This record gives sequence, structure tokens and C-alpha cells, in this order.
Amino acid sequence: MPPNELAATLVVLDLAGIFVFAVTGALVAVRKQLDIFGALVLGGVTGLGGGFIRDVLIGATPPAALADWRYLLVPVGAGLLTFAFHPTIGRLERVFTLFDAFGLALFCVTGALKAVDHGLGPLPAALLGMVTGIGGGILRDLLTARVPVIFEGALYATPALAGAAVAVLLDRTDLPLVLVAAAGFSTCLGWRLLALVRGWRAPLPKGPANV
Repeated sequence: MPPNELAATLVVLDLAGIFVFAVTGALVAVRKQLDIFGALVLGGVTGLGGGFIRDVLIGATPPAALADWRYLLVPVGAGLLTFAFHPTIGRLERVFTLFDAFGLALFCVTGALKAVDHGLGPLPAALLGMVTGIGGGILRDLLTARVPVIFEGALYATPALAGAAVAVLLDRTDLPLVLVAAAGFSTCLGWRLLALVRGWRAPLPKGPANV
């Protein structure tokens, strides 16, 4: 695949995912009654955390979040918008749950393809795609003293891993990059939305824990 095409596509998808995740992070801050600084921090952590972890692990330093001003401006804008219009945003719970699913699908694909571009094999690249999708949300939940959502039965990490794996495998073919990204994105998004609609959840322990 042409390097310029890959780079441009990854940046566009990355920024879109960052905006979506930053909105969800800032919304958590508002609901926790944090001030505007808290909203900006949680928005930034949620939007940039997964990509930051990915870039450090693959040696893409300095991370894109620090090397490109757009990566910092987007979560700041998302945080300010969410803080200013949170009453309206709060009433759109289902819409932002949908946005979160879109963000997850975007990030798992960009993370996986960037890992491949840096020479990683299929399995580690797919795992890093998953980490890119779930990393920011885990950091957000830890900062707000919540058990991360992915550990409470929500089918979140598994769709991200599946979408990343599809993107990695198809990237080894001669398909255009757009189709590769679309296939991985659709796999993750479709699984996540089906889980939300049908109430699918990962198995949890049965009965009381004998600790």
C-alpha cells in the first residue's frame, strides 16, 4: 500500500476516533461533577490514551499525540463542547453510546494498521489494535475510581480484537486500504452494536466469591 495513502488515512481515522472518545470521557467528568479542567483531562485521556500506549509500545516516538498539534486540539475542542452543552448531550445517551462504538471501531483499525506499518506480525498488531481501542477508556475509569467497563461483562474488547484481526489479515492481501479499513471497522462496529441491542455480555462468575 502506498505510504502516503496509509499515513493520510490513519490520521483522519485517528482524529475522528479521538473526538468521539474525548466526548464520552468529558461526559463522564460532567456526571462526576468535575470542573472544566477535569472535563478536559478526562476527555484528553480517553481520546489519546489508547493511541499513546500504542505508539510507545511500537516505538513510534514521540507519540502522535505529542508530535502533531491536531491530536491535542481535537480532544480539547471535544471537552469544551461537552462541558458547555452537557445538558443536551446528556439527553442523547443512546447517541453517544453509538458514538462510542464508532470510536472503538475506528481505533482498533488504526491501531492495528499502524502496528503493521511498524513491522509487527499479525497477532501482536491485532492485540495493539485492541489496546488502542480500549486503553483510553480503561484510564478514564481508573481516574474516576470506576471498575473499567470491559471487566464488567460488556462485550467491548472482544469486538475490538476481532475488528483489528480482520484489518490485519486483509492488509496482507492486495485489497485497497479503504476496503481493508472498512472491513475491520464493520466487524468491530457490527459486533458491538449487536451486543448492545441484544444484551450480549461476557460470562461472569456464578454464585458468591469465596475469597
